[in-house]
Amino acid sequence: MMTRVGLILSGCGYLDGAEIQETVLAMLALEEAGAMVECLAPAKAQTKVVNHQTGAEVVETRDVLVEAARIARGHVREVRTATPDDFDAVVLPGGFGAALNLSDFAVHGDRMTVDCDVERLLLGMHAAGKPIGALCIAPVILARLFGRGGVRLTIGNDPDTAALVERMGACHVTCSPSAALVDEANRLVTTPAYMVGQSAKDIYPGIRRLAAEVVRLARNEGQTLDKPLGKES
Repeated sequence: MMTRVGLILSGCGYLDGAEIQETVLAMLALEEAGAMVECLAPAKAQTKVVNHQTGAEVVETRDVLVEAARIARGHVREVRTATPDDFDAVVLPGGFGAALNLSDFAVHGDRMTVDCDVERLLLGMHAAGKPIGALCIAPVILARLFGRGGVRLTIGNDPDTAALVERMGACHVTCSPSAALVDEANRLVTTPAYMVGQSAKDIYPGIRRLAAEVVRLARNEGQTLDKPLGKES
């Protein structure tokens, strides 16, 4: 059977939702690794809306689920309806929406909270021993939920964000966009993507490695001696 992966989106567009290139590359990499991907998103108003041409915030209301449907070609499910039994793994692309809509990290930093439905699903996946992947800024959500367990993760090399991650209890590891960091014990896989990378070409190797490791963990396959994770720093 194919590995079932839930891809949790936070809207559409890197300034106020899911980073589109990270999302599409994650879809591609997961499918190439043998996974069947289903997109999920909260059904709620975005925290803010940004004009992606000018970078200016606009007075407008948009729904996270409706916006996520733009990337998912209409095939997106409310995350509140999802359970850990539905998936073998979940992955969270980055984009500022992860810090605005899936959590409030952009506002509260290490005092952040996580969207209740996203939190419920991630806690359930973790409790069931099912792997979770996160790209770009999205690993801060894993730091909030699992940091007290001493998890290892990466957001790249930004010292201020890394300090906030560690204040939530996680161990931050500096990592390049071509690499993926695997916390084997906690079944978490992270990669910096556009936190560090400057182009799709830069970030795809790390995303491809993340996808391969998430699928490997979901299938409970042992570590291979020659797996190309890339350099952590």
